[in-house]
Amino acid sequence: MEALFLLIPLSLIVVAVAGWIFFGASDSGQFDDLDGPPLRLLQDDDSIPPKMH
Repeated sequence: MEALFLLIPLSLIVVAVAGWIFFGASDSGQFDDLDGPPLRLLQDDDSIPPKMH
């Protein structure tokens, strides 16, 4: 029973910190463009250009 007096406030603090991190990232625009980076990866051209002599 004494463990609950420690674990319940500790879990509430962990949830509050996780929510603060999530909403902070959301407010800063971290999740605005979820489709752009995967499409840029597919369109990336990694071919080696021919050497000019």
